[in-house]
Amino acid sequence: MEKVLEVDQLTKIFSLGNMLSRVRITATDRVSFHIKPAEIFALAGESGCGKTTTARMVMGFEVPTSGVIYYRGERAAKNEKVWLTRGTQVIFQDPFGTFNPLRTVDSYFFETVHNYRLASGKKEAIGLIDQKLRAVGLSFDEFSGKYPSEFSGGQLQRISISRALLTNPTLLIADEPVSMVDASLRMSIVNLFKKLKEELGVSVLYITHDLATAYYVSDRIAIMFRGNIVEMGPVEQVLMDPQHPYTRLLRESIPEADPNKRWSGVVKLTELEQQEYLRQGCRFAGRCPAVMEACRGQAPADVQFGDLLVKCHKYT
Repeated sequence: MEKVLEVDQLTKIFSLGNMLSRVRITATDRVSFHIKPAEIFALAGESGCGKTTTARMVMGFEVPTSGVIYYRGERAAKNEKVWLTRGTQVIFQDPFGTFNPLRTVDSYFFETVHNYRLASGKKEAIGLIDQKLRAVGLSFDEFSGKYPSEFSGGQLQRISISRALLTNPTLLIADEPVSMVDASLRMSIVNLFKKLKEELGVSVLYITHDLATAYYVSDRIAIMFRGNIVEMGPVEQVLMDPQHPYTRLLRESIPEADPNKRWSGVVKLTELEQQEYLRQGCRFAGRCPAVMEACRGQAPADVQFGDLLVKCHKYT
C-alpha cells in the first residue's frame, strides 16, 4: 500500500528545569501512524497531548530524539526541511500571524511563484495564482494589492490554503486550522479540505482538539494523550464506538444540542500535566474510571482489532 507520509516510533524528550533539578519529559512516546493518498488523517486530543510536537517534527521544526519519518517512502534526515517543500505544505493556526501586516498579500504569492520557479512571466504567474485562489472560492482581482487587515480571518485562512496549493502538494499539514476562525466560518474551511481531497487528491494531516470537525472531515483518526496514541482507526468507529476510556470521556465532554440535558463536564484535569507525563504505567490511570492495578505499574501495549488500534490493559 502506498503511503504519502509514515511516522515510525517518533519520540521527543524535553529537559525542564536547571542543572540541579532537571526533569525529562517524553512529549511524544514512540508515535507511529501513516497517511494514504487522498486521505484526511486527524491527530486529536486535548491541549498538551503531544499532537503539535508531533506535527512540528513532521514539519522539520523540531528534531526527533528517536524515530523515523518517511515521505513517499523516502526517509527524512535529521534537520532536513527540504523534503517538505517537494510535496508538503503547512497551514498554520493563526491566519493573521501568517502574513506581515505591512505587506500586501499578493506579494507572498508572487514570492512563492518566483522561489519555486512556477511561472516564466508575470502574466503566467497571475494565471496560476488566480487558478489556486478559485480553488478556495476567491479570485486574483479580489485580493490583488490588499493588505491582511482588509480580509476576515476566514478569508485569510482560505488565502493561506491557496498559497500552499501553488506548489501542487500531495500533503497538507493543517495545525488547528479553524481554532481562530469564527464559528460561522469554520465549516467553510473544513469543507474546503474535503473538496481538495476529493477533487485534487490531496492528503491532509489535520491536527485538532475539536472532535466535531475531526469527525466530519476525517477518514481516520488517532487520539493522543500525554504523548501516546491511545486509540486509532476509522473515524466512525473510533468516535461512535470508542474502546479506550479516554476516548469515551472525550466523547462525553462534547455538549449535545439538547436543552433538557445539562453538561457535567466529565473530563477534568485531576493532576498536573507534568505528573501525568512522568507517571509510571498508563499515563491515563489517574483519571480513568476503569483503572486496574496493572495500569499503575506497567505501560499498556498496542492491541490491534482489524483496522482499530487501542493502547489499554483492558484488552490485554
